[in-house]
Amino acid sequence: MREKKREQYDVVVIGGGPAGLTAAIYCGRAHLSTLLIEKSLIGGLATYTNEIENYPGFPEGTTGLGLMELFHKQAKKFGVTFKLTDVKTVNLEGETKEVETFRTIYEAKTVIVASGGRPRITKAKDEEKYLFDKGISFCATCDAAANTGKTVMVIGSGDAAIEEGTFLSKFAKEVIVSVIHDEGKMDCNEIARDAALANPKMTFIWNTVVESFEGEGHLSRVNLKNLKTGDIIPVDVDNCFEFIGYEPNTEIFVDKLPMSQRNYIITNEHMETGIPGVFACGDVREKELKQVATAVGDGAIAGVGAEKYIAETEMFENQLMQKEKVGLIYVYSAIDAPSRELLPMMQEIENAFQGQVKLNVIDQYKGKSLCERLGCDVEPMTVFYTKGGEVVETSTRCDKKSVAEALNKLVATPVEVAL
Repeated sequence: MREKKREQYDVVVIGGGPAGLTAAIYCGRAHLSTLLIEKSLIGGLATYTNEIENYPGFPEGTTGLGLMELFHKQAKKFGVTFKLTDVKTVNLEGETKEVETFRTIYEAKTVIVASGGRPRITKAKDEEKYLFDKGISFCATCDAAANTGKTVMVIGSGDAAIEEGTFLSKFAKEVIVSVIHDEGKMDCNEIARDAALANPKMTFIWNTVVESFEGEGHLSRVNLKNLKTGDIIPVDVDNCFEFIGYEPNTEIFVDKLPMSQRNYIITNEHMETGIPGVFACGDVREKELKQVATAVGDGAIAGVGAEKYIAETEMFENQLMQKEKVGLIYVYSAIDAPSRELLPMMQEIENAFQGQVKLNVIDQYKGKSLCERLGCDVEPMTVFYTKGGEVVETSTRCDKKSVAEALNKLVATPVEVAL
């Protein structure tokens, strides 16, 4: 088998929706070599939304495709590389992450997962025969005009189902809604429910789920099953719209990233997954509100987080864990007066060793991540001693005599430090 080629990047972003594009914009603007991998369409599900009226900065509204084209253009402006391919597997452990596609293994210092989600389907009999362009759709605003004067069915009763169904009624002759609940009960907000019930073009079939789909090449009938009686109700339609939620695209991350019971990736407020250098943002993560605006916020945080992680990694390896000299790392707190007062003394000690010692100072709060990389919980006025790029001693004894004695055990030429 032919060996796959390898390419190196600072950041690999998996997913090209609003979250992934925003993260890529931030990373590209920070002069990080950034690759964005998208398996189908740059812009993700947002491109299927015909009208977006709640994204700030567009008082007259905008199309999802138009907005995502602007995101794409801005990312390219900052040097982001794009690959339209499918990610087969990932290796996220270790210092260098690997993202594997059909032909290439991409190596990265950080990975940002922004793979988003997909519409949930009913999994009823023969559903796969009619998905997307053969009668089953998931975007009313995309396909409403094509259903002018037709009879359509909507599956679901949440906000998306009822609001999109109401929108469809502006074009369709009749909108038939299959609702799993008892008569009058829906999962949407009360305003949308009342408006739908009063809409003369909308009819409801209560206590039903889809049993099967039928049609010769194109959907022509949806068979509903009454949950209380078991009766099958055949309904002739021209098209069907499903609005029963979304599922995250996280299959390749199972057992590799922390996930919720619904298989969404769990992160903290910094978009960190718990694996160093791996972030997740947008609809792929467990969160309350899934909108373009919140995806953009997530992407910005993840992009900044990736930049910070790379900078801190380089600082930790090249500065704190340098191998040329004996290292003296002093952890202090800017809000703790006693620890601040020791800063000049630590500088005096470094000078006294005449180039044999390298001093690095870390603010406990600003440099929290660096403290964590040192491998233990630290308090203000903690000293780490390094040699050959490794921590050889940790001490809370920060007086001049103790520090000088510890360093004299490590340097090639001991010196006498004035106390």
